[in-house]
Amino acid sequence: MPKRTLQGEVVSDKQDKTVIVRVERRYTHPVMKKTVRSTNKFHAHDEKNEYSVGDLVWIEEARPISKLKRWVVTQGEKRAKTEAPIAMESEKRSKSSKSDKAGKSSRATAS
Repeated sequence: MPKRTLQGEVVSDKQDKTVIVRVERRYTHPVMKKTVRSTNKFHAHDEKNEYSVGDLVWIEEARPISKLKRWVVTQGEKRAKTEAPIAMESEKRSKSSKSDKAGKSSRATAS
C-alpha cells in the first residue's frame, strides 16, 4: 500500500526537529452544494530544522516517531520573509500615536 503524501504550509517551527503543517482540503458539501475548505494540522519530522513558518512543504506518512509525529517532511519550498516592512509600519504608527497624544494634551491645556 503506497504512503499518503500531502502538501501544506508550515505554521509553527518552535519545536526541535518538528514542524506543524496545515493541510487544506476542498470538497463540495453534500447538501448545500457549496465548496467547503477544511484544514488539518499535522506534526511532521524535520531532521535538519530546514523549514520555517510560511514555507510550502510535502509530507509523507511514516512509522510513529513520537506521540504526535507520524509524518516526515520529504521536500519543500522556501518562502521569502516579509517581516521587515511590517515592523517598520508598526514603528511609524507608534511614533505618530505618541505625537498625537502630545498634541492632544497641549490642546487640552490651551482651552
